[in-house]
Amino acid sequence: MAAATDRLGLGATVSTTYYAPYHVARVFATLDNLSDGRVSWNVVTSLNDSEARNFGIDEHLEHDQRYDRADEFLEAVKKLWSSWSDDALLLNKAGGQFADPKKVRYADHRGTWLSVRGPLQVPRSRQGEPVILQAGLSPRGRRFAGRWAEAVFSISPNLDVMRATYQDIKSNVAAAGRAPDETKIFTAVMPVLGETEAIANDRLQYVNSLVHPEVGLSTLSSHSGIDLSAYPLDTTYSEIVGDLGDGHVPSMLQMFSAVAGGADLTLAELGRRYGTNVGFVPQWAGTAQQIADLLIDHFEAGAADGFIISAAHLPGSYDEFVDQVVPLLQERGVFRTDYEGTTLREHLGLNVPDAEAVA
Repeated sequence: MAAATDRLGLGATVSTTYYAPYHVARVFATLDNLSDGRVSWNVVTSLNDSEARNFGIDEHLEHDQRYDRADEFLEAVKKLWSSWSDDALLLNKAGGQFADPKKVRYADHRGTWLSVRGPLQVPRSRQGEPVILQAGLSPRGRRFAGRWAEAVFSISPNLDVMRATYQDIKSNVAAAGRAPDETKIFTAVMPVLGETEAIANDRLQYVNSLVHPEVGLSTLSSHSGIDLSAYPLDTTYSEIVGDLGDGHVPSMLQMFSAVAGGADLTLAELGRRYGTNVGFVPQWAGTAQQIADLLIDHFEAGAADGFIISAAHLPGSYDEFVDQVVPLLQERGVFRTDYEGTTLREHLGLNVPDAEAVA
């Protein structure tokens, strides 16, 4: 993708729970240089014991401990990315000098969870270092975002929750001593287009009717850490709570049940709803003009700095959005007509981190 494009931002997901900071720092720094400064790292802390067992560990770390480790992981990675000064490269063939050794330093990180000496083998890219993307919306995840995230992938079911989430994350950024504008918040929406609103609603109803309950339940099981295949499809949420006990129901499953409709919903219905939009992504059915109006209204209402377009079907959803909605947004002056920069940081309006400040 880096070779086939020259402006598109590229991102990949890697967990801080099961990888080493030196490996992650080197991989992303390499990709950032190969793409000429267009890479982002989606930082995750992983979900459940099944993933732990894939890495030879019997039990997943407790939720907040994962973020404690992630905080230190970012400290170590940032030190590695900053082990080269911006002007360290000399590239002096005649004098046989690749870099100034005085401007390449050890990371020498020793902490509670991690130890890494460095320096990194890879110099800084045009954008300094990869953009940090994060999507954890728990209270601990938001504190982590406040300290580290430069872009946040948010999921909220409606405007009020979007706006509250936006304000809370920005307040966490400020509490961490950073300017709120240093973190961009992008919330997910799922537009379904039609020549008329009625046609769009018919299409949405048809697309949702294709979702099999077990597809949604498989994903919900992974996200919640509970094997829901152990229960018949006509089991209600309240019966699952009774079986597990209130203290053993993950907060994510509690939130989804509340948004979906409550304790009397069966697993079949929960699976269908989770399979349509992962439970929380708002589905907007309408004409291109209506979708453009909704995006602008939500942006101006302080719900997001931008939007993640979640596809109801592939590849048609993206083709329709680009062909029908983007030109309307451009006409309204809220979507670029051309790239003004070359790096992902420039696209997002983010500053280049100061290597010397970290060092």
